[in-house]
Amino acid sequence: MKLLYLDCFSGISGDMTVGALLDAGGDFSHLKKELKKLKINDEYKLSTEQVNKNGITATKFNVKLVNEHHHHEDKDETAKKNNHHHHHHHHHHEHRTYKHITELISSSDLSEKVKDISLRMFKIIGEAAGKIHGLPLDKVHFHEVGAVDSIIDIIGTAILLEQLEIDQVKSAYIPTGSGEIMIDHGVYPVPAPATLEILRGIPVAKSELKAELTTPTGAAIAAVLADEFCDFPAMKVDRIGYGAGTISFKKHPNVLRAVIGESVE
Repeated sequence: MKLLYLDCFSGISGDMTVGALLDAGGDFSHLKKELKKLKINDEYKLSTEQVNKNGITATKFNVKLVNEHHHHEDKDETAKKNNHHHHHHHHHHEHRTYKHITELISSSDLSEKVKDISLRMFKIIGEAAGKIHGLPLDKVHFHEVGAVDSIIDIIGTAILLEQLEIDQVKSAYIPTGSGEIMIDHGVYPVPAPATLEILRGIPVAKSELKAELTTPTGAAIAAVLADEFCDFPAMKVDRIGYGAGTISFKKHPNVLRAVIGESVE
């Protein structure tokens, strides 16, 4: 059994997961090629870089939105007049609905396994957001989660799991961090309500760090993939990857460690 252990001592986010899997031997060109199947590749550019987080070299996975500043009303109006269909596919990135995202995934040529994992992750995020905002799933908008970012991170994670031929996933307890963050809706406590909702039933670890260590996307990845939350499992380690988070801390490497090997249980 090929086992992946998500050693999330500093929390987990979508970009950290993709970064860690790439660092552990995931194929970046394969990832880019598969993501093209979503047919939204004119909306983003992907890159990776090696960064140093408190002495650990880690892979930082970046999704840069293309044209994110070109969404002025006048442009949108012209687009509407010229070509309604074109406009529909380029409506504000931040307002993709849950339904739109599931259609995007289901109608693509991605493998059944990748589709299944991705749809399960989006469902758990969509349900959590819907519950908090009091909306049915079909009315949930993916602006808080950053639609394009989460689409890339979630489907990218599924693509790399398949490429790395992972059979089973286990995860450490999930540290969420503490303190507060600013989001669209105002100042929220950490963990953010959606993150906490997604982590219902999952062991959460205590953390002294005043920061959002685990995002809704990261929480959904762990919740859907891991069949056990445990300390380092018995395994014959083969590959180790470090995925860098955005923030840096004084005395704490903000990385996700992905450990891949043969399960020996």
